[in-house]
Amino acid sequence: MTRTRSTTLVLLGLPSVLALALAPACGGDSTGDDEVAADSSDATTAGNTEVGESADGNSTTDADSTADTTATTTMGETTASDTTASDTMASTTDATTDATTDADTSTDADTSTDSTTGDPCMGGNMGFDFSNLWVANSDEGSVSKVDTTTLIETGRYRTGPAGNYLMDPSRTTVSLDGRFAVVGNRGSGSVTLIAAVEADCIDQNNDGMITTSQNKNDLKAWGTDECVLWKTDLPDVGPGVQSGPRGMTFDPGTFNDQTCEYENPKIWVGWHGAQANLAHMGRIDPTTGVVEEVVDINNWNMGWTEYPPYGAAYDGKGNVWFTALRGEVFRLSTLDLSLDRWAMPAGTESYGMTVDFEGNAWFGGCAGPVTTFDAVGESFSAVPGTNACYRGVAADSIGNIWVASNGPCGLMQIDAATKTVIKFHTAADFQNQCSTPVGVSIDVEGYVWMVDQAGWAWKMHPETYDKEIVLIVGDHYTYSDMTGGGLNAVVNPQ
Repeated sequence: MTRTRSTTLVLLGLPSVLALALAPACGGDSTGDDEVAADSSDATTAGNTEVGESADGNSTTDADSTADTTATTTMGETTASDTTASDTMASTTDATTDATTDADTSTDADTSTDSTTGDPCMGGNMGFDFSNLWVANSDEGSVSKVDTTTLIETGRYRTGPAGNYLMDPSRTTVSLDGRFAVVGNRGSGSVTLIAAVEADCIDQNNDGMITTSQNKNDLKAWGTDECVLWKTDLPDVGPGVQSGPRGMTFDPGTFNDQTCEYENPKIWVGWHGAQANLAHMGRIDPTTGVVEEVVDINNWNMGWTEYPPYGAAYDGKGNVWFTALRGEVFRLSTLDLSLDRWAMPAGTESYGMTVDFEGNAWFGGCAGPVTTFDAVGESFSAVPGTNACYRGVAADSIGNIWVASNGPCGLMQIDAATKTVIKFHTAADFQNQCSTPVGVSIDVEGYVWMVDQAGWAWKMHPETYDKEIVLIVGDHYTYSDMTGGGLNAVVNPQ
């Protein structure tokens, strides 16, 4: 297993404030235009063009020419390399430490669920400080923050210096307490971190106030919004938008039962390398944006191999799960970086994924069924009566699996225990305001959110099915744990 540490970082604020904030208190570019066109096509079409993704060329270069290089200065701003990152960022985290010596920063989070009589931390059940839905606006190079209780879009942030599809943000992932969101930019091969509230933002120009977006129409110029904390360019990203980062998740870190805090959280993100049949999963320090470790996934040769790790989720047991698009499922130990992999059954056609509170993985097939993988028995099971073009998948804390469906349009509800369909919520159930459902996520109150690529999101009660719609301008090619609810459900199972 080859490991490399090389990244270019654009630091948009001082990291010391962020370093404190992330210790929670208790309680090669492409415009991606072809991608948009593909999303409007027949969602069940099979072949070698990803639904919603560009199939631009597969030319490759020698990964060694970029993987071991030292970062250089970009935009005249602060940069980090694998030998100077901690000094440059004034961080207490040594970004150069090898995973074999610092793996204890990502140890098994299972201790957070071992509640015993007299436990002063109440099992480590922290909950969210803030509840927002983070929706990537691929066409604008931005991300929207929607308050899940008021249904108001309270901010909109650029994820990089370029607009339109040059950044092409897609997946988002949220920290355990809901205070930080990471966005992956497929078009530029980078990731960006944003603070949810002004208390965690940084007064970069020292004018005594925080300059940040206040509503859906208040999109600041790149580099001026003080809640956008850093952007990191990933190393050894292959050509074209298809190589850019997709699957990502937060690892909450190690729970300290003396302080009742999670310590040393990490971000995991996957992308495709410049070399054919090589993918990467990288561990990023959220306090600095420095890529600490890159795990090479060799023999990336099943499914649509020009794409990177496509979905990712943390399981609450110290593992990051991820998938190849229509290929394999992988389990990466955050403790020792060991990797397990399984080929999915023929016809699975896996697309979106999640992990439930028992540690089992779930996959939505596009032109395939909803499938689950038993992590203990190491076996796959397809849910009877499911075969469509499914995209995003989410597991709630009361035993439901929710899957966005493109064709037919709607939302599938599955009983996780019996692996049977509870109900398919059709387009008519959504007042025919159903175009291309992509993302599904669960908020702090347990409501289900379904994000439609066409420019809106639905909020639905998981039992009464009462619904409300939120209009969000943009092309939302986004599906992942957009609220942090998936992470909270596996770390703090009810």
